[in-house]
Amino acid sequence: MTFQDKSIQCFDCGSSFTFTTAEQELFRSKGHNNEPKRCPSCRQVRKGRQASAGNRNSTPTYQSQQQLFPATCARCGKSTQVPFEPRAGRPVYCRDCYSTVRVGR
Repeated sequence: MTFQDKSIQCFDCGSSFTFTTAEQELFRSKGHNNEPKRCPSCRQVRKGRQASAGNRNSTPTYQSQQQLFPATCARCGKSTQVPFEPRAGRPVYCRDCYSTVRVGR
């Protein structure tokens, strides 16, 4: 397949950038079939955001927007937070104890 330089408009900032033949060959060799939607600077910013989101102790991003409720683990007594309101008579477990209890089922 023969490649030619392409001018593409960035999805984020709207500026035009050139998708060179060398970049196209690299993309194809990595198995990417689509052209990039973002210019190199916007791609770098996006990668930085994704990397910083991944450094939050493996906590998914959606949990930062979710209300957490304080609870005490029914197994070890450790204080924890859960994404639901604990109800009387229902055991609540910390992350460590929950994984142990769940495996035992």
